[in-house]
This record gives sequence, structure tokens and C-alpha cells, in this order.
Amino acid sequence: MLLIAMLATLFTAPLATTPAVAAPATFVHPGVLVSQAQLDFVRTKVNANAQPWKAAYDQMIGSAYASLSRTPKPRSVVECGPYSDPNLGCTDERQDAIAAYTDALAWYVTRNTSYATEAIRLMDAWSATITNHTNSNAPLQTGWAGSVWPRAAEIIRYTYTGGWPNMNRFATMLRNVYLPVVIKGSNSNGNWELAMMEAAVGISVFLDDKSNYDKAMAKYLLRVPAYVYLTSDGSLPKTVPGSGLNTSAQIIGYWQGQSTFVNGLTQETCRDFTHTGYGIASISDVAETSRIQGTDLYTGDTGTRLRYALGFQSLYELGTGPPSWLCKGSVNRGLGPVTEVGFNALSFRLGNAMANTQTLTENNRPAGTNSLFVAWETLTHAQNPN
Repeated sequence: MLLIAMLATLFTAPLATTPAVAAPATFVHPGVLVSQAQLDFVRTKVNANAQPWKAAYDQMIGSAYASLSRTPKPRSVVECGPYSDPNLGCTDERQDAIAAYTDALAWYVTRNTSYATEAIRLMDAWSATITNHTNSNAPLQTGWAGSVWPRAAEIIRYTYTGGWPNMNRFATMLRNVYLPVVIKGSNSNGNWELAMMEAAVGISVFLDDKSNYDKAMAKYLLRVPAYVYLTSDGSLPKTVPGSGLNTSAQIIGYWQGQSTFVNGLTQETCRDFTHTGYGIASISDVAETSRIQGTDLYTGDTGTRLRYALGFQSLYELGTGPPSWLCKGSVNRGLGPVTEVGFNALSFRLGNAMANTQTLTENNRPAGTNSLFVAWETLTHAQNPN
């Protein structure tokens, strides 16, 4: 009976509208995923030994990503094939970016300048070296690394007063190596384009690039409804213009063979929850950056889809057995540390009841990193009112 009641709520999503999205007249800095007010909140909580932030900070600072003796491993050409074969610099690039972000957060909390200079050292190593990404996974790799670099760069540029002589070279790297790739988008599985738009949005904020910010947000606002289904969409999920999905059979195939659609089902739910988690993370991250920049997507269609996606996936991630109509009665769990940003925005700040998401989020605290592009979200976004 409990499962029936929970599923019943998934069939009655209200219609919601999406606010108009455009670049702000002046970008807010730091303003990629975390704002100044959010960072101040985190610093206060950690320094007061308050939980869950202190445990999250201890987890981060105890990780290899926070090492002050890390050796960056930049490459001129990063080659990323299918299923990481070949993997020529792919892991190194992603992990150096996460390390730079880790060091930037550690700098802000501790005011230890060694962390700021380490973040700069990592960013400088790559901006002096990289020229291109190649092979089939190049767009996704560019999106993953390109999502994290501007998070680190925004914190350092706008909070560290010790100087960053090569900052303009880093900006040129983002502008020439990353942005031209990610702004094009992708018609592969939806988590690709969502990650690429996360990168494009973050890079555009760092570059104060209103034109590409608007382009990236426009693609994002088309991709989110094509990734998360609501019953208000009709009998079939929405598609992105130019996707080539013109028949019901093609759409069902793209949705991993799923032919019964309910609120919160994603395009990759029946593939596996890990890839679904990537998509949910990028939906959340872009919405968070948009909110910092002045447009709150959580209160419209994007927020409604994210709320249902989190709730639907959380239900089964927590161990509920799927019904026979869902993914042929079997799901591949492993959502990852991706729920904090969306849960904080939709439940803690806006007051939506999200019981399953809350249970999963609290069970997984402190949320760490997936070593791809998600990192330390309990620290940055747990119960953060800003």
C-alpha cells in the first residue's frame, strides 16, 4: 500500500512554467555553483565544528585531492575513447580540476594561503599545456573538466588577494579549448549535453560572456524536459529539436526501451542510476548557478522536474523493488553523491516535502566526490539558506 501511495504522487505532477532566462546585467562573482554568501555560511559552520559541515570538511581535507604536494599531470592533447579506452590524460585532467576546486574551498575555509597557491599551481599547469580533447568521449570529457575548472577559478579570482599572474591565460584556455566544444551540445545520452551546458554556463560566468551564457541556458532549458518526464508532457517524452527522434519507436529506444512513463522517470533510468545521477547533478548545478545569477529555476518547470527526478530515483535507490513495468522489473542502482544541491534548494529553502530524497541524502552524508565532476556537496550545500 505504501508503494502504491508513493507512486500515485508520481502521476500527478502539476503544470509549471519556466521563467525567462537571460544573463544578468552584471554577473555575480564568485558565482559558479557556490556564492560568497554560501561560502561564508560554510566557513562559519566548519569553524564552529557544526555538523554535518565539519565531517564533510574533514572528509574533503583528508582526501588526496587536498594534498599540497600533488603533482599536476597536464597534457597538450587529452584523448578519451569509449569506456575510457584509451585514457590519455582523462583521469588526470578531471582529478586535477577537482583538486583545484578542493584547494579553493580549503583556502576559503581556512584562509591558509598554501591552498590558494596550490589551486593556482594546478590551474596554471593546465592552462600552459592543454590545446585539445580528442576521440569519441572528448565532448563529455570537456564538459566534466570544464564544469569544475570555473568553480575553482571563481573562488580564487574573487576571494584570494595574493595575486594570480596567469589568470588571463587560464581564461584563454577556457575560451579556446573548452567553450567552443561544449557550447555545441550533444545528441548522445542526455547526461552528455547537460554536463556540457553546465560547463558552458560556468565558463561563461567566469568570462563574463553574456552571449554564450544565454546560448547555454537555452540548450539546457530544452534538454531538461527531454531528460526528465512529467505526465503533463503527454503520452511520450519531449525531444530536443534536431535530435532525430521522430517516431514513438525511436523515442522509446532512446529511453532505453521504457514504454511506460511516469513523473520523475529519466531518459537514462533504465540504463543505470549512475548515468542518471550525472544528469541530475548537472540539472541541479546549472539551476544553482542560475539562481546565484538572479534567475531561480527551482520555482518553475525545471525545479518541478528535478524534484520528481530526485524523488523517483531515491525511492528505488533506497532499495524499493521496481514494479514489472519499470525497466523490465530491474534497476541498476548507484546514483552517486548527487542529491545535496537539489534537495537543499527544493526542500530546505523552498519547503517541498521530499521524504525519500531526504532519507537518501542524509544517509549518504557526508557526500564526497565521484572523481568526475561532482565534489563535496554536503560541505557546500547541506542546509545552506543562501
